[in-house]
Amino acid sequence: MNDKNGLAVTLFGEVLMADQLARARLSKALPKGMELSHFSVLNHLDRVQRERSPAQLAKTFHVTRGAITNTLRKLEVAGYVHIRPDWDDARRKMVAISPAGRRARDAALTGISPIISDIVEKMGEGRVRAVLPILRELRERLDDGR
Repeated sequence: MNDKNGLAVTLFGEVLMADQLARARLSKALPKGMELSHFSVLNHLDRVQRERSPAQLAKTFHVTRGAITNTLRKLEVAGYVHIRPDWDDARRKMVAISPAGRRARDAALTGISPIISDIVEKMGEGRVRAVLPILRELRERLDDGR
């Protein structure tokens, strides 16, 4: 393996391991019964402040429609989202965060914020700010390669 390939393998090894460790730590800090996928969907719906279709959510999170349907079903049973028919196309559905979903998202943020803040503090705010554009570009290049 040449140096260029070794660098690429090392980069992706670090990114994948950091992802695995972050998911494990954050999952433990979420409210009982909440999964990271649940938090991610609730956080997204809260941020965009508008309804989204399951297809749009699947595209946003790079998952199958079946996977997002499963997540949405669990969130609906918990009362965290409202799912209604699309008034313009009865074959489609629209999803919105409920007040209970907003409270659950806020509780999740309360649980994970200290973990994230501690890591940023230990790494140093300047270093974190410096790496963000690199990580963002990596994500964008990976997204382009679909």
